[in-house]
Amino acid sequence: MDSLSSISAFLQTAETLSFTQAGRQLGLSSSAIGKTIARLEDDLGVRLFHRSTRTMTLTAEGMLFLERCRRVVSEMEAAKAELAHTQGKPRGKLRVSLPLAGMLMMPTLSAFMRAYPEIELDLDFTDRLVDVIEEGFDGVVRAGEIRDSRLMTRVLGTFRFQLVASPAYLEHRGVPRRPGELLSHACLHHRFATSGKLEPWPLKDRYRDIGLPVKAVVNTIEPLIYMAEHGHGIACLPDFAIRNKLSDGALVSVLEEYLSHEGTFRMLWPSSRYLAPKLRALVDFLAEHLFPHAPR
Repeated sequence: MDSLSSISAFLQTAETLSFTQAGRQLGLSSSAIGKTIARLEDDLGVRLFHRSTRTMTLTAEGMLFLERCRRVVSEMEAAKAELAHTQGKPRGKLRVSLPLAGMLMMPTLSAFMRAYPEIELDLDFTDRLVDVIEEGFDGVVRAGEIRDSRLMTRVLGTFRFQLVASPAYLEHRGVPRRPGELLSHACLHHRFATSGKLEPWPLKDRYRDIGLPVKAVVNTIEPLIYMAEHGHGIACLPDFAIRNKLSDGALVSVLEEYLSHEGTFRMLWPSSRYLAPKLRALVDFLAEHLFPHAPR
């Protein structure tokens, strides 16, 4: 804070080229300003002003220091403005990118819209790896590890995959007791929209590479839920997407002890940007309602 006081005295003196005028602006005596400038010059080891009995001008070093000090003060003012803004009410446009599976978050997002009517959501659903900064997003929701030093991150919650089918299908085709028995079942697969490859089922150890039959392939999760619920086969789905279907008995989980994968959803935003009230509201809401049992 002492350095900032010295910088403030220097800036006022550089603007007015007068210890007296600078003192009036800062509520100090001209003598106090003169002593502050002298100490600053001693600390820096350079002269900042050419002084005579009648005139005062900046030296070349003073001009250079002036530009730097203006930047420091500008950054301080911006920081103060940002901190003041964080105390405000969540409002305004919020542009967020979510994975295609994020469509299944719509009940939670709908509840968020009711809770924060002054926030305007601009949602982009894609599995493409967007550039958060270059494309102007306030934040992105992604599954898995994201390594980008330009981004801040917060874990929203974890999920795991489950193999599920309808009770009617299992009654007709039988309940598989071991992964090898999947070879005689109708398997419903998800294809990655970006790579075109089938998403592997996270079976443990020696069962990982068994060639599963293909009854149907889709590139979004919603059709898989529909097909499984209507008895067309067994699908591998994230638990957050089928929580209600499992609780009401529309789907039944099988072979849980043979699955090993667990995923993580994260919110990411530019590290150079403070966490605005509107973004903080969304992050907290998703963490609380989308993954209600996740550790805080």
